[in-house]
Parts: sequence; C-alpha cells; structure tokens
Amino acid sequence: MARYVDYNYDQMKMIPVSYEKQILPGSFEYSLSWLIDEELDLSAFDEHYRNDAKGRPAYDPRLLLKIIILAYSKGVATSR
Repeated sequence: MARYVDYNYDQMKMIPVSYEKQILPGSFEYSLSWLIDEELDLSAFDEHYRNDAKGRPAYDPRLLLKIIILAYSKGVATSR
C-alpha cells in the first residue's frame, strides 16, 4: 500500500493562516478541491508507489493535482 506525506489544511505551522478557511465555498478553488477529493478515482496512482515498507512517504497525488490544475487555471506555466 502506498504511503503519502500527511497534510492537513487546518494546520497552523510557520504561517498563522488556516488554508481550510481561505478556500471559500462557491469559489473555483473550493470546487476544484471538492472535485479531486470526492469525485475523481485516483487509485491508479497507488499502484506506482511501493513505499509501504521502506523509503520516504510520497506526496499525495491529490494534493499535487490540485496545485497543477490551479496553477494552469491562473496562467502559471512553471514554478521557476
């Protein structure tokens, strides 16, 4: 089974801002997050991660997909 790095939108580390409270219902960001979390079947990614016994946990593909789609929607083509 794949292991992913734990993430929590309600964490208050380094920046005193709750990301969960920043994503407002009815916004594109909220819809995107809901769609990826609730509607898309991303279990195909789990087959590629064989890190349950050893190795560092991977970043959750749901989180990475949210970042990529949101960046493209805002016109950000690269992170460099």
